[in-house]
Amino acid sequence: MTRAFRTLVERQIGKAAAQGQLSGLAGEGRPLPDRAGEARVDPALAAGHRIMAEAGALPEEFRIKAELEAARRAWQQAEGAAAKKAAMARIADLQMRYDMARDARRAFFR
Repeated sequence: MTRAFRTLVERQIGKAAAQGQLSGLAGEGRPLPDRAGEARVDPALAAGHRIMAEAGALPEEFRIKAELEAARRAWQQAEGAAAKKAAMARIADLQMRYDMARDARRAFFR
């Protein structure tokens, strides 16, 4: 993660704190759960995402990703050619929207 991105995350966290969006969060005052499996994830970025999710301000990219995963499961369970085709169209639409949101976020933080 670049220094500029970290500074931006720190500013966003500071702004949320100043607006009172970070008080009363679930787990406040308790240690973070053990997430050893996320060792390759930048801790500042992961913490920033968790804080943003608690405040209800997670980027659209993450909501679309969850919808995309659900659509893929629905495709696997679909029966019949028409149902599979409709499910695949939904997956294609969500994948395009996810890629656009991800690319926009990455371009913003450059």
